[in-house]
Amino acid sequence: MAVHPRHPWAAYLGRRFLRFLLSLALLITATFAMVHVIPGDPVRAALGITASPELVAARTHELGLDLPIWEQYARHLGGLFTGDLGESMVSGLPVAQTIADRLPYTALLALVAFAVVMITAIPVGMAMAAWTRGGRRRGAELLFTGVSGLLAVVPEFLLAVALIVVFAITLEVLPVADVTGEMGPRFYVLPTLALAVGPAAALGRIVRVEALGVLSSDYMRTARAKRLPARLIHLRHALPNLLTGALTIGGLLISGLIAGSVLVENVFAWPGLGSALVDAIKAKDYPVVQGVVLVYGGAVLLVNLAVDVALGRLDPRSTIRED
Repeated sequence: MAVHPRHPWAAYLGRRFLRFLLSLALLITATFAMVHVIPGDPVRAALGITASPELVAARTHELGLDLPIWEQYARHLGGLFTGDLGESMVSGLPVAQTIADRLPYTALLALVAFAVVMITAIPVGMAMAAWTRGGRRRGAELLFTGVSGLLAVVPEFLLAVALIVVFAITLEVLPVADVTGEMGPRFYVLPTLALAVGPAAALGRIVRVEALGVLSSDYMRTARAKRLPARLIHLRHALPNLLTGALTIGGLLISGLIAGSVLVENVFAWPGLGSALVDAIKAKDYPVVQGVVLVYGGAVLLVNLAVDVALGRLDPRSTIRED
């Protein structure tokens, strides 16, 4: 027989936070090990094959890569607590400065794309459920599921290229990249669409299925029997029962938006972390790669923790663990 704690919400938060800390520890260890498991000498790779042995040795000592592995790991942990992520092997600039300069662009792009996903997917999914409820308009249902299913599986970078061809090259109505540094609203349109179309299509399909179940429930039939207005039925009775699942799935989609932004940023020359990561990989600048990967992974873990907390508040049943 399951014995539940007196304060299930506190126990729930404790379990989720402990899981977050363990995952964060694994992420930190993995990013540290990344430099050491890559074949070859990262310093030699960054400086080039023409660099003298003396220069390579001096740079290795400067970066602390000649210390014992346990001491390097301890310094790595100490740097994380003080905000010191090391220096770039190529530019010599602090990695934290590079991340601080580029993180706002990536974060804003991901947030705008997430807002577009939620604003479009939930109303469209609910509308299609109401329109096709009870097997009506079979053709519209097949068209919606077919188109949304196709858009959901199209890779972000491929969709980005298609958007550039249509709106930037053919129609010439939207810019591809900002070469002036203005970063006006027009420059957000194509990257946002490239990131948001797939997740919006996937979430719209899920919302439609969930809404069909809600609309066919007993209390919804009772509401319709009372001849309540359709707007009232959908907004006051159906929508609250959909928000828990929609917000949970939508929150998890942020992880996909963060990962997808790496390629999308490079397609549109977006000055965010994704572009910095690809440039660092090309230059074999492992401290920058290490720092950016840590930020991406930490962002995903934070999003998952926030989703768990939000789910616990919206659905108290999820805070009770069955033992």
